[in-house]
Amino acid sequence: MRRSIAIARRSLLLALALLSACGTGGTSYSNRIVDNGHDVLYGKVHAEHGVARFECRASDSGVCHYTLYPGACVGKPDCGLAPLRRFAVVRGHGREIAGLRDFRVCVSIDERPVRADCEPVARVATR
Repeated sequence: MRRSIAIARRSLLLALALLSACGTGGTSYSNRIVDNGHDVLYGKVHAEHGVARFECRASDSGVCHYTLYPGACVGKPDCGLAPLRRFAVVRGHGREIAGLRDFRVCVSIDERPVRADCEPVARVATR
């Protein structure tokens, strides 16, 4: 009986050690727009060690349009810095980009430009 308890303890300690080494780490972002239970837009991002994985889980247009701003733009709708990148990911697919460190994610269902607060850029009326 004592031997069984000792083996069970060792097994439990080994399992706990393995689980602690399996941490996901990194930072995850999720952008989701739902209308009456329907996902109009659902984009996910996971960034770790300078590599970010962008997924388009749902989009009524069939595409998630991503705009990445420098992290310095967070909380600044009129940030004067240009976007780091703009790209599209087809619904059901993903894209991985290396070399990204500090960034703000905006995702939309169309390719209209967005500001650093992810709101569409106001168009100037022309006559």
